[in-house]
Amino acid sequence: MIDRIKKWARKLKGKIFVLYYAYKDPRTPWYAKVIAICVVAYAFSPVDLIPDFIPILGYLDDVILVPLGVAIALKMIPPDVVQENEEKAEQRIKNGKPKNWLAGSFIILLWIAAVLWVSLIIYRYMVD
Repeated sequence: MIDRIKKWARKLKGKIFVLYYAYKDPRTPWYAKVIAICVVAYAFSPVDLIPDFIPILGYLDDVILVPLGVAIALKMIPPDVVQENEEKAEQRIKNGKPKNWLAGSFIILLWIAAVLWVSLIIYRYMVD
């Protein structure tokens, strides 16, 4: 069962490049572009929202969130656009996965904001 889920996740993660090219295609609806951009930016980000060193939760985004986002985005994109961009994606996969430092920076800023917020709460609790 777990092996099937991992294979499914790996297969869908391979479709990230299809989304990368499909969101640039003018035939893709705007709402599908928004979902595709979010999924692609997060997938190419060098920083995970949930770090991998956290037991169980660390791999949640890799096994569930990214593949689920890919599946949802692919259902919103017209089939002919997906099929056309699969060929481009295969060529891009051979060149390796790019890094999206903008999305990575955003995630780092989210973590910093969360740490500051928790620190402020703890400080207020300790002072009172």
